[in-house]
Amino acid sequence: MTKYLFISTLSVLFFISSTASAKIPGATVKDSIVIKMRPHVRKFFIGTALDAGIFSTASIQQQYTNIQGAPIGTKTTYGTLRFSYIINFGLTFNFNFGRHFGVYTGVDIKNIGFIEKLSGGETQKQRTYNIGAPIGIKIGNMADRRPYLFIGGGLDAPFNYKEKRFVIRSQKTKYNEWFSDATPALMPYVFAGLVIPHGVSFKFQYYPNNYINPDYSRNGFITNYGATVHLMLLSIGFTAPWGKNPDMIKKRVADLKTSSM
Repeated sequence: MTKYLFISTLSVLFFISSTASAKIPGATVKDSIVIKMRPHVRKFFIGTALDAGIFSTASIQQQYTNIQGAPIGTKTTYGTLRFSYIINFGLTFNFNFGRHFGVYTGVDIKNIGFIEKLSGGETQKQRTYNIGAPIGIKIGNMADRRPYLFIGGGLDAPFNYKEKRFVIRSQKTKYNEWFSDATPALMPYVFAGLVIPHGVSFKFQYYPNNYINPDYSRNGFITNYGATVHLMLLSIGFTAPWGKNPDMIKKRVADLKTSSM
């Protein structure tokens, strides 16, 4: 009986060893268990930063003056919710100091703006295409497709301005200008967000400075006289590193082979 038990035990051990080795030569069951518990963290990588859909609105403060031009009061309203999905994309350059902390910067292009209901029933839409550079920190799980929080700030430079006005949507007046003076040349911003498993991201972004130039005039008319606009964005996107995640099992096997030479 003892003989048969010994032979059965050896057979089971041989089967387990063969199964583990069939996946990756030289790997052990112990290696696989440890690796699954602690997925690899890339130290430096380039990734996508797709904002995809951006919902935006703005606080609009309008200053009123008397006939002599002296201010007599202000009124604050909020813009109609605006949605854009073309064109919002970017790249990030990431450096992880460890498993739970990292930093990143990058470059992106986004379509942002606001919609305002004017007196008399007219609707005005103003938007810019911006190229920007964020700088942020990441706190959480730095392994691929794991959750983490991020916070930071950045600077945008608008390169195309577009304006639409209408009472009836089918009867619009449009104005489009490259590198326009209708907005500031630089737009600083702050942001905070969350990346959930599988790389889906949610980000809130706020522009503390005036989004428009209140002194801008066209055809002798100041289009946004006395207005101060603070833009707010909520984006839903996707972030992922370029290339495949290095296989930690293969890396572990390579380390074992190196140490045994």
